[in-house]
Amino acid sequence: MTRFTTTLVSTLALAAGLAAASAPALAEEIKAGALRIETPWSRATPGGAKVAGGFMSITNTGSEPDRLIGGAMPRAGRFEVHEMKTENGIMTMRPLADGLVIPPGATVTLKPGSYHVMFMDLKEPLKDGETIEGELRFEKAGTVTVRYAVQPIGATTPGGGGASGKEMGGKESGSKSGGGHHGH
Repeated sequence: MTRFTTTLVSTLALAAGLAAASAPALAEEIKAGALRIETPWSRATPGGAKVAGGFMSITNTGSEPDRLIGGAMPRAGRFEVHEMKTENGIMTMRPLADGLVIPPGATVTLKPGSYHVMFMDLKEPLKDGETIEGELRFEKAGTVTVRYAVQPIGATTPGGGGASGKEMGGKESGSKSGGGHHGH
């Protein structure tokens, strides 16, 4: 190879490495007890926004249920576990006061329009491309540190896919209590 080609190849390899290092870690998997937490992510927020959602998949490989009961995120004044669902054509969102059960042998997906965690009273916006650290608290697995890969505003998947105008619905939680607040 010529000196120019070698330099060009080295520069491109370095640039690719830097791009990969600065990209959010989308394939992250965290193990805590019998739980496996995969691909934690969030969406960028516009300046002045006071709330954001956190999403991921949680698999319980054990023989006993566990429960996501809370968490924390340094940029948020409050952290809550929520459910969003549509009943009689009306989308509602409510905190799950008793947490979210992760049944044995099952995977529960937290996603837009369904179960999710809420970062409330944000102190500063979440920026596309950054990674933010937080904690999840489980009844049995305890406190687990996770890193949320921040995707573009409007993303509906961890890869940053845009909103289609229609969010995907979540599972019924079995609880029929109304109330709560609407929207995100």
